[in-house]
Amino acid sequence: MDLLRFTTAGSVDDGKSTLIGRLFYDTKAIFEDQLEAIERTSRQRGDENVNLALLTDGLRAEREQGITIDVAYRYFATPKRKFIIADTPGHVQYTRNMVTGASTANLALILVDARKGVIEQTCRHAFIADLLGIKHIALCVNKMDLVGYEQAAFDKVRREFGDFASRLENITDLTFFPISALKGDNIVEKSESMPWYEGPPLLYYLEMVYVGSDANHVDARFPVQWVVRPHSDEHHDYRGYAGRVASGAFKPGDEVIVLPSGFGSRVKSIHVGDEELAEAYYPLSVAITLEDDVDVSRGDMIVKPNNRPKIDQELDAMICWFSESKTLRAGGKYILRHTTKEAQAIVTDVRYKV
Repeated sequence: MDLLRFTTAGSVDDGKSTLIGRLFYDTKAIFEDQLEAIERTSRQRGDENVNLALLTDGLRAEREQGITIDVAYRYFATPKRKFIIADTPGHVQYTRNMVTGASTANLALILVDARKGVIEQTCRHAFIADLLGIKHIALCVNKMDLVGYEQAAFDKVRREFGDFASRLENITDLTFFPISALKGDNIVEKSESMPWYEGPPLLYYLEMVYVGSDANHVDARFPVQWVVRPHSDEHHDYRGYAGRVASGAFKPGDEVIVLPSGFGSRVKSIHVGDEELAEAYYPLSVAITLEDDVDVSRGDMIVKPNNRPKIDQELDAMICWFSESKTLRAGGKYILRHTTKEAQAIVTDVRYKV
């Protein structure tokens, strides 16, 4: 069973937390005590229906204001797939939290209020998703119940967002869904209120969308996070290198080199715990052993000799700047963190900002 990481996005009050709560509720991923707690809180707040958004709004300030501030990570599974959801805030001032949640996502689930249509924050979050290399966008036109489930409202959003998304570079899969997170329309089951919609419900898409081809399978990169030396009688001579495959794939027998030293060797074995693997590929976390006793340290990079990364003193980078008190400026000195190593860096030029 594979894993899909996705993030919610969209403006405040577009229904992101309610949608996640609905997914949990309709897939029976809520414990009885959780359901009782949100039912009790909903009654105390005077809500007409059970407020499913309370499942992800964990901070006191979030529940009092009825908004999401922090990034909330939630897990659920169906018989077909496992999911990790990052529920991110919609307010402009919390955009940096949206960046954090989207940074590890395979897919962005962007919500639009059917009454308001595509607004600035919708486009901002879509642009950030594209900037972070997210290729799959599920655009959910929410609150269709408040516009009488009219197809015209859905088509209007589809045209507006489609025109904007056509200018984005990385998005290759854009799918639209007319939904009501509050009522459950087109979330897990197809809605009888929208017979004009011929597509699948949202959950079916999330279960079936293929993200395996999104990763870089060509450039083999293995940053070493830890050198494993058990120093036990059973594994007295064992020396392994633990980390997560950043891209590409490695097999026993592959010729490799270690950067920055340039020492060469071959992959002897690949393990996950006690299990030996025939191949390691992104995003597996493994331990690799080499045939030769070469010097490998935390922060080194194991690569293929015929496909080495470019080594240079200068680089161009797109940066998401989080600090509110300090600005990124030309001539400023900063610490550049690359995998598990750090280096001093100077910004020579800020070409543009969004």
